[in-house]
Amino acid sequence: MAACGSSSNSASTSASAASSKSESAASEAAESASSAASSSAAASSSASSATSESVTAASTTASSAEGTANIDGVQADDAFYEKADLTSLKGKKIGITIQSLQNAYWAGVMSALEDILKENGAEYNIVACDDNSTKQISQIENFISAGDDLIMVHPSDADAVEDACKEAQDAGIKVMCWDDPMENTDADWILNNTSLGVAIGEMAGNFINEHYDENNKAQVALIDYPSTKVLLERGNGIKEGLENVAAGKYEIVAEQPGIEANKAQTAMETILQQYPDCKVVVGVGAGAMIGANEALTTATNGKIPEDMGIFTTDVTKQQLEEIQDPNQAARAIIGFEGSDEDTAKACASMYALILSGQLENKYVYRQVGEINADNIDEIMKGMKG
Repeated sequence: MAACGSSSNSASTSASAASSKSESAASEAAESASSAASSSAAASSSASSATSESVTAASTTASSAEGTANIDGVQADDAFYEKADLTSLKGKKIGITIQSLQNAYWAGVMSALEDILKENGAEYNIVACDDNSTKQISQIENFISAGDDLIMVHPSDADAVEDACKEAQDAGIKVMCWDDPMENTDADWILNNTSLGVAIGEMAGNFINEHYDENNKAQVALIDYPSTKVLLERGNGIKEGLENVAAGKYEIVAEQPGIEANKAQTAMETILQQYPDCKVVVGVGAGAMIGANEALTTATNGKIPEDMGIFTTDVTKQQLEEIQDPNQAARAIIGFEGSDEDTAKACASMYALILSGQLENKYVYRQVGEINADNIDEIMKGMKG
């Protein structure tokens, strides 16, 4: 990962600066990706009317150890976040530690979040742990020493930071986790990653149904990252979704890890050497789309056929631009709340709800929905960079 970055309204390094330094596209746990990538976000409150039919509901019941698909939580929507009073954040001290600011998604959202926190008078410190749990534990301990009111952690390894989060709670600090269900937190802002994967797979499966059949099966490449638990769940969900809607019309010819765009591109280039007729790509994040799109563009000399398509999640500005371009293989994504600004506002609303004691359920499932040519223009308006 890149060197640890930080952003504070009392420090010289800002999340906005990190954003401009971080024009690499990746997914949640990424290192720096290809220099072509731009800042990002996720699917839209602004476009919630366009995506409401695509919202994936949370599954229910079971312990957090069994994964995000089996947790009894509340499904967030616009009305859920509207209960928050962002002005209540004035004077609150908020520490934020994430995996990387060299990730286009995080750089974009953190830049937008910084704007919201500054506008509402909060004191904040945004740092990146470079996907290093030891560093992240130290950052949490620093937030405790600073007497923060709330700490948000996007963990490199959720199990590794449990004790540090417990220490924060014992000190009277509220703790929120972004992405993982954890024990020693007051709120977990999570995705049903299996359902998210199913939505990606079904989206790709519908495309396969349009262009392929049992006598002309699509060759599919899955670019995943199974070493990360939530992304393993997502990858398995993709397989389930494909089978749900396109059984018998495709074959997964290759599975390769590729969380960053440059590594996904290399993976796809390797796949194409063995399977030159592979035209459908599914992936667990932005890096898979951006990297695979570059590889397919090169392989086809820029002449992308109609039966070639890439389907993933995360929302970076580069992904959106590629989906808008009919000469690219990027077709659609399953995203989250909306633009960078929409996701940042939802996150800040979580802070306000936690600090005011308004959360009735610890586990809050984020909104997800399909982003395609029909609703992409509205989402682009709220992207940073």
